[in-house]
Amino acid sequence: MFIGEYQHSIDPKKRLAVPSKFRNELKNRIVVTRGLDKCLFIYPMKTWQEIAGKLGTMPVGEAATRSFVRLMLAGATDCEIDKQGRILIPDYLKEYAGLTKDVVIAGLYNRLEIWDDKKWNEYKVNAEKNTDEIAEQLGKLGVY
Repeated sequence: MFIGEYQHSIDPKKRLAVPSKFRNELKNRIVVTRGLDKCLFIYPMKTWQEIAGKLGTMPVGEAATRSFVRLMLAGATDCEIDKQGRILIPDYLKEYAGLTKDVVIAGLYNRLEIWDDKKWNEYKVNAEKNTDEIAEQLGKLGVY
């Protein structure tokens, strides 16, 4: 399970260190793809295979479904975690998420998200303003 927020930097060679506490669970191969809200998602290979299987069976008759599947599957790349615990993030994914040097890696149960540090802080401020409303909606769904 992935939880927590971690401050990291992308080095000049476009490498990003994965938080050490997650490396055992991720093993040595992961998938990085476009996420929602202009961040990147990191999945362990096993979890990605389950998600990709579901996405691959979605009906192609609806434009919104096709767009989402393309965003997730075509935008995905498998990455090897090197011996120092780093991954190489392709330029197209860095550009999509607006990543520069300073990033936040956020643990979200079955995935990690990579955010530009400034965008993450803006997102948190906005989300924190709406926590009562969000909790109410989750309560209606029986989640909280």
